[in-house]
Amino acid sequence: MPATEMAARIRRRELSPVEAVDAFLERIEERNGNVNAYVLVLGEEARRRARAAEDALVSGAAAGAALGPLHGLPIAIKDLFDFKAGVVNTFGCKPFRDWVAPVSATYVARLEAAGAIVLGKTNTPEFGHRGLTDNYLFGPTSTPFRLGKNAGGSSGGSAAAVADGLAPVAQGSDGGGSIRIPAAWCGVYGIKPSYGRVASVARPDGFALAVPTAQSGPLARSVADAALMLGAMVGPDDRDPFSLPADGADYMAALRRGVAGLRVAWSPDLGVFPIEAEVARVTRSAVGAFEAAGAFVEEVRVGLPRGQEELCAAWVRQSGVRAVQTALRFKEEGIDLLGSSRDKISPEFAAMLELGLAQSALSYRADDVIRTEVLDAVQDVFDRYDLLVCPTLAALPVDNASDGNTLGPVSVSGVEVDRLLGFCLTYPFNFTGHPAASAPAGLSADGLPVGLQIVGRRFADVTVLAASAAFEEARPWAGSYPPR
Repeated sequence: MPATEMAARIRRRELSPVEAVDAFLERIEERNGNVNAYVLVLGEEARRRARAAEDALVSGAAAGAALGPLHGLPIAIKDLFDFKAGVVNTFGCKPFRDWVAPVSATYVARLEAAGAIVLGKTNTPEFGHRGLTDNYLFGPTSTPFRLGKNAGGSSGGSAAAVADGLAPVAQGSDGGGSIRIPAAWCGVYGIKPSYGRVASVARPDGFALAVPTAQSGPLARSVADAALMLGAMVGPDDRDPFSLPADGADYMAALRRGVAGLRVAWSPDLGVFPIEAEVARVTRSAVGAFEAAGAFVEEVRVGLPRGQEELCAAWVRQSGVRAVQTALRFKEEGIDLLGSSRDKISPEFAAMLELGLAQSALSYRADDVIRTEVLDAVQDVFDRYDLLVCPTLAALPVDNASDGNTLGPVSVSGVEVDRLLGFCLTYPFNFTGHPAASAPAGLSADGLPVGLQIVGRRFADVTVLAASAAFEEARPWAGSYPPR
């Protein structure tokens, strides 16, 4: 059942929140051992909140009280910086197995205020540092389309939970593609809204989230379900210096706008990325859906002035700065990731921390020049087009490792790529802050999901949602999920 229908039936008292929560908890008990989507299930609390939501339906109806748009709807949240107060938050990192969040993340608090019921927390790599989901604490998460193949990361647990019916919708965060990457490999829809659209109050450094541009957003089986969830997350907060003013957009209404008359730029590789043949075939075929929906589609070359190796290296350096800043803060609490706890983290994450520690202020600002070059190249496209469409990822899902340290491909189509993120066409739009989504484009010849990335002009979130809905209508994917 779509989340939109579930929420509507709960509000009409045709479906009990208790029944909904119980059904998903039973499904988690049955299936989570296979996909490893959840790392913490909040069964007792979820049932308690469901009973309270049930009572509110009765008492609220009698008093004429307004209910939140997600009232009684079960959701999942990510086990990263997506805190829920009083609940263990591990960051996917072994030394934090017992660390408890003192506060809720801004957007988690908003989701609960809108009536959502958190079923549990989902798997992620250590501090979200790679585009795959695996760690020494919980192991890898599989895409439900092929157990043993990775779900992608870093919101892999959330994407797998949605794809396998373990939650109707789930929250993810995206600093380099972490919503869109697992959306592509799990065959679900995920959107990274414009940077600042979803407020995130970070402390002690309220400016830390500019390194690079990270955003929270939804993962869902349909565009409408994602729009419903996103509507409850957006909005400014004066304690987030980067949050955008409220724009009053109606995301559900945007789904009816269509794309007739829009100009769509199709790039098969963003000009610099090698692409696997099956990914190229599926995505090129999928782009025709926009023409069928009335848009004008033209192939373009995105003029990125540097190769994918340089671009990815810049992302890793900037992410390393943020990661080591966080690590040094936790060192004050007695968890020393580069000291006494170093043997409990992966070599790749340790190397990223060391790289971040080595960056000077001037070298960090030099990488902002690279980001500016990416911004200019993307804006050159948007000077003529309303949307930019490309593959989400260059490769199909990789095999899970057995040691808690799954890595991406060494090379794609004979070209060497960074094994943490180099196979992802997502992080350029974290450099720039543009809204970007990944929609299921179809399946490879052997049944693995492929994602199509849909990017909008700055702040044009509603256009991305409208285009995504039009694409879904032209090429529906609801019937592609593995049998229950």
